[in-house]
Amino acid sequence: MEIRLESLLKGAARAAGTVVIIDVFRAFTTAAMAFARGADKIVMVGAVEEALALRSQGVGQICMGEVGGLAPPGFDFGNSPHELRDAELAGKTVLQRTSAGTQGIAAAQRAANDGGRLYAGALVTASATARAVQLGQPKLVSLVAMGNRTIARTDEDELCAMHLRNLLEGRKGDAQAVRRVILAGGEAPTFGDPRGPHRHKEDLDIALDIDRFDFAIRVRIEDGRPVARMERAG
Repeated sequence: MEIRLESLLKGAARAAGTVVIIDVFRAFTTAAMAFARGADKIVMVGAVEEALALRSQGVGQICMGEVGGLAPPGFDFGNSPHELRDAELAGKTVLQRTSAGTQGIAAAQRAANDGGRLYAGALVTASATARAVQLGQPKLVSLVAMGNRTIARTDEDELCAMHLRNLLEGRKGDAQAVRRVILAGGEAPTFGDPRGPHRHKEDLDIALDIDRFDFAIRVRIEDGRPVARMERAG
């Protein structure tokens, strides 16, 4: 198995084979929490207007995500796993738009259309994602760290990619070391800062609860749109 580490939007567009788009803070941590709260599927979109239009058309019931870190007007939830902890999402379709994660999924659609598998990855689903990828027996895997708004690399996404590579290559990795390095970085102190009340301290705790969930998030292209569902592997 060849494993390539890629970054940002250009990396997502280059990605080939089986692709894991990584967004730890917070898109795919939030997506994982939505599935844990019973969501049936998540339709990932690139624009706020698309999410709102699809909800009005009955494609989904819940709009979730952010622009500039804040929930857009008309959205039900922001980009926060903490906000979803008590949400009643059983059987519902969620429409998700974020500035990094869902943009990366959209950019990586070519790989999925070429027959590769596509996953949305985060630390909370790391081991389950690695198992799901391995079961597909791919010759090539692209791990894409999306970073801050797809334009600046971030410790949490780059380290998640490295941790996934270790797992895919049969090493146990060191989850606590990954967590400590991220906590020492520049993004961690922004959670719980009263100047950004949408960045809940609890979001950080959840995002760094490595392997909190025992499922991967598999994305397929349906009717021209990326649609994510929970996938359990082994």
